[in-house]
Amino acid sequence: MEKQYIEKRDDVYWIAGTRVSLDSVIHAFRDGLSPETIAAECFPTLTLEQVYGAITYYLRNKQQIDNYLNKADSEFESLRYTVNEPAFSKKMAEVRRSIHKSDS
Repeated sequence: MEKQYIEKRDDVYWIAGTRVSLDSVIHAFRDGLSPETIAAECFPTLTLEQVYGAITYYLRNKQQIDNYLNKADSEFESLRYTVNEPAFSKKMAEVRRSIHKSDS
């Protein structure tokens, strides 16, 4: 029986049994980080096996997950522009950038 590394909860992909999103691991992977670095430095709560499992899932379902990530980015941008408070929008953009940097 094949081990399940990814689960979908509330239309979001997660590393199975954790609170780490697949998005986070894949963004780090796309930024050029090795699975070892992702496991050791970005998400120390994940095992190296879980990181490799997440990357394998992504590569096996690349088109589907790329579409999912693009949709999430578009939804974020739409939400950012619907907020009338410029300071809030700026703060959200900073938070998002810091999240992506911490995922790296």
